[in-house]
Amino acid sequence: MSETHVNAVASSDVKTAHQDLHSTQGALRREHPGRSRNPVIKVADLAWLEFEKPDLDRAEVFARDFGFGIAARTDGELWLRGTFAGSPCMVIRKGRTSRFIGPAFRAAERSDLDRLARATGTDVREADVPGGGKAVHLLDPSGFPVRVVHCGEEPPALPEQQPLLLNFGTDHRRTNTTQRPPREPSRIQRLGHVVLETRVFARALDWYLDTLGLIVSDFLFLDGQRGRGPTMAFIHCDQGSLAVDHHTLAMHLGPGNGYVHSAYQVTDLDSIAAGGEYLKERGYKRSWGIGRHIQGSQLFDYWRDPDHFMMEHFADGDLFSCDVEPGWAPMSTSGLAQWGPPATRDFLGASPSPQRVRDVIEALRGDNEMDPARLLGLLKAANS
Repeated sequence: MSETHVNAVASSDVKTAHQDLHSTQGALRREHPGRSRNPVIKVADLAWLEFEKPDLDRAEVFARDFGFGIAARTDGELWLRGTFAGSPCMVIRKGRTSRFIGPAFRAAERSDLDRLARATGTDVREADVPGGGKAVHLLDPSGFPVRVVHCGEEPPALPEQQPLLLNFGTDHRRTNTTQRPPREPSRIQRLGHVVLETRVFARALDWYLDTLGLIVSDFLFLDGQRGRGPTMAFIHCDQGSLAVDHHTLAMHLGPGNGYVHSAYQVTDLDSIAAGGEYLKERGYKRSWGIGRHIQGSQLFDYWRDPDHFMMEHFADGDLFSCDVEPGWAPMSTSGLAQWGPPATRDFLGASPSPQRVRDVIEALRGDNEMDPARLLGLLKAANS
């Protein structure tokens, strides 16, 4: 077989794997196209996430154990960063309670902020970020504050956690030497994505596509309810032919409007595993892992911080350009991972709580996309 033919087969496999694995039928006629025809702007990436917590000292201890660097610290703010050059990954501001505020996205150009402000009836403000910058403040249909920022001076890169040199079959890259990953925190490289739950999934999805120019990599739908549209979307930034993370934002329909988890890239599987042992030794709670996802293909490991926020270490994720059409697949717990332990009740949020019961009652009574059929479909998906 010629090298050209081998490469062609490999290329074909890469393209069809998305459909074969994720979407046996692909999109049906008149289903959501997964992108806007004329978005206001196209954001370049997720910049950072904003939280409030009452104890910044405790937050900093976990942040260091999880693998963040400290970009800046005051009595009222803690900015966390990865090793890659660029904007910080997260800001935690001192507040009365622990809560997620919202995401900030990075504008590709400073002029995008002016265009966005004109289209949304807002204004361009100073961005409260180390190094300075400008920002437009928006509110998405779920009620999350969303910033779009263009930063000034950004921090330089930090030393990396180097990947181990692996031997594969007859490809021997390491001889006459051993290797042991050090028992130390996984060194975060960058923020990868955030996952949100919303009662107004369709409206929120269209808002992010129309306003920020994001495009869908994969849709999930409830069994027997595909005709009602998707209930989850994995969404990435549109940088044209440049391949970027399979999802920068993921959203799913649910009885609440809130944060689900956020994900942070590390070097490789050894970094995930050794960093996980480090966290376990310090008494932190693993939520689910280690495994490999289906949508996005990431190696993953999920943990809870002291304020019960779920955070993910990941490596080896898929990269999609604008040329890949959205996949369609049924929503199920078994479809979350190709291999790994079964998804836990903690990860699924399946343990009943007074707040969750209140969310369900409020959602079923409110003007949103939740109804008894949707709720039963979600419960079925969680047990399939």
